[in-house]
Amino acid sequence: MKLKKNPKANLENYSKFFMQLGLVMALLVCLLSIEFKTYDRTISTFGDLNMDEVLEEDIPITERIEPVKPPPPPPPAPEVIQVVEDKAEVEETVLESTETDETEKVEVEEIIEVIEEEEIGDVPFAIIENAPVYPGCEGKSKAEQKKCLSQSITKLVYKKFNVDLASDLGLTPGKKRIFVMFKIDKTGRVVDIRARAPHKRLEKEAKRVVSLIPRMTPGKQRGRAVGVKYSLPIVFNVQD
Repeated sequence: MKLKKNPKANLENYSKFFMQLGLVMALLVCLLSIEFKTYDRTISTFGDLNMDEVLEEDIPITERIEPVKPPPPPPPAPEVIQVVEDKAEVEETVLESTETDETEKVEVEEIIEVIEEEEIGDVPFAIIENAPVYPGCEGKSKAEQKKCLSQSITKLVYKKFNVDLASDLGLTPGKKRIFVMFKIDKTGRVVDIRARAPHKRLEKEAKRVVSLIPRMTPGKQRGRAVGVKYSLPIVFNVQD
């Protein structure tokens, strides 16, 4: 069956009409836009303006007016120089000396140069030039005097040390080390005794024994008496 189209439903029949209608409307819009007029805005009045009162500002004067300085005084007139002829006698001014013929005696005292001696501090026993001399060690060489001093101090300490402290203090068996340090001053006396031990009683006993060292001949460094530092280790053996 063949379908038949209604001739009224065909839009192509109205295409010319719609085109003409569009052209007419476009021309109408153009005409209205050309004929549209605009007018300038006018202001009838600006209000009341009072010109009677005018404010005047005081402008300060910034120009610096310096006072007029008076002109400098004229230079003084030059002195009149009198020209003396060679033949004229000119009186000369003679200055008399106030010195007399006698010459004053000036005594010059002799200047004595004072040389400040360099102070030498305490010297360790190991490097002292002349070691202190223990009583009974005189007349020996320097090396023998050093050895004699060490042996004499060791004998004195082991002889005077109270070995009964081990039982009194209840020390454990074994070796107990006591380190004693002292100084033999410039007069040969033992001073500044210090001790370190496992017990305070041992330190006190070590100081007591070292203080029994007799006075010695002081040590010398560069020919002058000096203080000598000495270290003495004491080994205290506690048996069962």
